[in-house]
Amino acid sequence: MDTPSKGNFGRHRKIAPFDPTATTDIGFLSRKARQKAASLNQHVLGYGETAETEWAAAGIPAPDLPAMRKYRLDRIRAELKRRDYAGALLYDPVNIRYATDSTNMQLWVAHNPTRHCFVATEGPVVLFDYFSCEHLSDHSGVVDEVRPAISWMYLYGGELTEKRVQRWAAGIADLVREHGGGNRRIAVDHLDHEGVAELARLGISVGNGEAVTETARLIKSPDEILCMRRAIVSCEAAMGEMEAALKSGISENELWAELHRGNIARGGEWIETRLLSSGPRTNPWFQECSSRTIEAGDLVAFDTDLIGPYGFCADLSRTWLCGDGRSTDDQRDLFRIAADQIAHNTELMKPGISFRDLVERSQIPPPDCFPARYGVLYHGVGLADEYPTLPHAADWTDDTPDGVLEPGMVLCVESYIGRLGGHEGVKIEEQVLITETGNQQLSVYPLDARLLGR
Repeated sequence: MDTPSKGNFGRHRKIAPFDPTATTDIGFLSRKARQKAASLNQHVLGYGETAETEWAAAGIPAPDLPAMRKYRLDRIRAELKRRDYAGALLYDPVNIRYATDSTNMQLWVAHNPTRHCFVATEGPVVLFDYFSCEHLSDHSGVVDEVRPAISWMYLYGGELTEKRVQRWAAGIADLVREHGGGNRRIAVDHLDHEGVAELARLGISVGNGEAVTETARLIKSPDEILCMRRAIVSCEAAMGEMEAALKSGISENELWAELHRGNIARGGEWIETRLLSSGPRTNPWFQECSSRTIEAGDLVAFDTDLIGPYGFCADLSRTWLCGDGRSTDDQRDLFRIAADQIAHNTELMKPGISFRDLVERSQIPPPDCFPARYGVLYHGVGLADEYPTLPHAADWTDDTPDGVLEPGMVLCVESYIGRLGGHEGVKIEEQVLITETGNQQLSVYPLDARLLGR
């Protein structure tokens, strides 16, 4: 398949004009169309002046994206080899992004399986993309071939889905036979039972692809950390715009829209939840934002859950006081408990500590707040929320996996403090990199000084 050379791509590349009526060569016109579309891909054009200016002001250099892409692919293949798989078949758009650094209608394909990728342990990366989308991965340098995806969801196949499954599986089996070296085991992240059964009929066995990708994604490269730092800077800039818009009379939905606007304006991608609430809706936690009008004196708590530039997650939480008035004693007490819990638990995050030991030594909410506690104390984060997830010690069960913190891991440390049956609650969350000697907090957006009692 003809692909544009990497040297053809650039933010200021000029497209040579041509007259499509001057030729009837379909191949020539197709190549020209693909080259044009590839050179104008969002990932080639970059993130724009606003984001670049903010990153420069923060002193965060540009990542080496080719090096990052190679690192990721090497991580996947090393894990496939370790687990004795011939390759990985990936449907989760986050996993496809990790393997290929390409995107296509990320939320749509998350629930409409029309895009998948095969990564051979010893062989090519073959991206099966949506119709007429070959240009969307030409920038990556790691995709060896693009083929049209065969989707067998009912939307396309109806009562003839079985025939589509057979056609799809035959293509996957051919790849395994050609590049598996006799190994007929593949790792798959998400696949309906019809696909598993048809692959089995063709002699292909399916294993847990999430175990492969989550393990591969666990340790971030220096370039991935640069990408994450940039995503957090963009997120926190959007949070600043959001806080500036926080006035008595604005609705929760209107305030939440400011975060969306700021993320998209900086080249971010989407927000995974709608976790913003105010006043009495902050207790208990997990109220999605609503039409409620925010009033002066209300606490406003939110969790960004934001997929920003480079596809990296910025998962931060803050609680603000609406208006110019003074916070109440109860608001300050709740906030102090949450801030102290975050500070104590962050201090524990060091390389070599086991998950279980970290949990056992962590500070927990006081008895009147413990029943309303957040579901986890820590969780991994990268292109999205990732492994591991560490619960409170009281919630640890015999099927909770243990492990060890390692340099290059990034985790979020969580706190929700609200009294059972109380009026309001406080949510704080920070994003923390595990280093060779300890940790570094990547999120720096200041806590509300009025709630800290300052």
